[in-house]
Formats: sequence, structure tokens, C-alpha cells
Amino acid sequence: MGGARSGKSRFAEKLILNSGLKAVYIATGRALDEEMSARISVHRDRRGEVWETVEEPLALADALSQSNFEGRAILVDCLTLWVTNLMMTEADVARECIHLTKILGGMDVPVVLVSNEVGLGIVPDNAMARTYADLAGDVNQRIAKVAGQVYFISAGLPLTLKTTS
Repeated sequence: MGGARSGKSRFAEKLILNSGLKAVYIATGRALDEEMSARISVHRDRRGEVWETVEEPLALADALSQSNFEGRAILVDCLTLWVTNLMMTEADVARECIHLTKILGGMDVPVVLVSNEVGLGIVPDNAMARTYADLAGDVNQRIAKVAGQVYFISAGLPLTLKTTS
């Protein structure tokens, strides 16, 4: 987790590449405008041909459970875009997150999830933004609870929040 432009995606990519396994990138972002399209291109270009890319903006748990990822390490980037996508379709974010945590608990390959920390700033001034912050914070807490390792990234530097054996 980390703030915008904190270096969290690069840190996560290094974790996957250092695993020695084939790298899989599950992208939740959608190119709904030119600016987001440019951001996605930057991420793709940085990763290069080493990565297998799966684009899944909504059915993240299904993408993880319905594919054979044996011998691979998976990077999901990012959970907060996934929350946004779910909100835009009026999906039950809490239910989807519970489903995701159940799937993650049964994975037998490394999975690294990237998410924005949205709770460090001021309380948003409108109901939709407050709902988003609530949902993203809940997702981050649920995922951190089941994760073996949790890092907070700031200025490209990782701070270890949790490690379990």
C-alpha cells in the first residue's frame, strides 16, 4: 500500500520478478480517458515482454480462481481501481472483497496486491468520495488481515507493516 506515485507498483513488480517464477500481471485499470490510457501505457512499457498480462477490471476473484497459475507469481494492480470499477457498476464491494479473500486463502502461488492508502488525508467533502474512502479502507484492512506480508511504500521506500511465516 501507499499513496499515489509512492513507488508501490515498482516495489511490487520487483517482488514478483525476484520470485524466480513466471510473472503474471492482473490489471484492474480501465482506459476510460486519454490520461488513464497514457498511465496504462507507461506501466505496460515498464514491464516489457517478461510479463503475461490479464486485464480484469471487475471479476478479480474469478480471474484468480479460474486460471491455472502453477509455476507463476501474480501481481494485481490495483485494488483501489478495482473498488472504483465495482462502485461504478453498483456492485456489493464488501461481498466481492470477502469472495476475493476466500480465493486468496486457497492460492498456492505467490500473489502480490497493490492498493492505494486513501485514509491519510482529510475527510472528503462529498458523500461519494467518503463512501469510496470507506470501501477502499475496508478492502485494505480485509486483505491485510489475510496477507502474509504487508508493506507501506513512501518515496519508493518500503516500511514493513506485517510479516508472518
